[in-house]
Amino acid sequence: MTAIRAVLFDRDGTLVEDVPYNGDPDRVRPMPGAREAVELLRAHGIATGVVTNQSGVARGLITEADVRRVNERVDELLGPFDVFAICPHGPDDGCHCRKPQPGMILWAAGRLCTPPGRLAVIGDIGADVEAARRAGAHGILVPTPVTRPEETASAEHVAPNLHTAVRALLDGPPHGHVLADERPVADAYREAR
Repeated sequence: MTAIRAVLFDRDGTLVEDVPYNGDPDRVRPMPGAREAVELLRAHGIATGVVTNQSGVARGLITEADVRRVNERVDELLGPFDVFAICPHGPDDGCHCRKPQPGMILWAAGRLCTPPGRLAVIGDIGADVEAARRAGAHGILVPTPVTRPEETASAEHVAPNLHTAVRALLDGPPHGHVLADERPVADAYREAR
């Protein structure tokens, strides 16, 4: 079994509450269980990163400096992350980095010196897991109220929350459509020691 060496998280709706076009670091709030999930990966020596579409830059609603400040706040609350990848383009710009394209994931994999096949991407919408698939990485969908039913149905791996997604990765790539790992979090930490 090939171990997962790095996990990339979508930012808005996965790691932190989704505030549309957020340029204000004071509005950053971690999603339930995000801190513990990221810490569990680090306890197992797994690198972490963030890959985020930020079309508000292309739309003129926020600046790249705003995105940087929000990312710095995410890093303060949940980091340190090993890599941040940002796509500032709009949906019609035709760029190779905007999810569901694989560009950000491939770039982050290169920065982490990790082959895509040993990397997982966790996100809350279909574009996140599709980008992972196109990059040759493992994708896990953690649905939220904005996740469309067809995205959940078509995702290769679905977890009910970040804890389950992360725990399912600890022994290697995920298995099955619906992931489940009901061990108490404390047990997962004990295994890391």
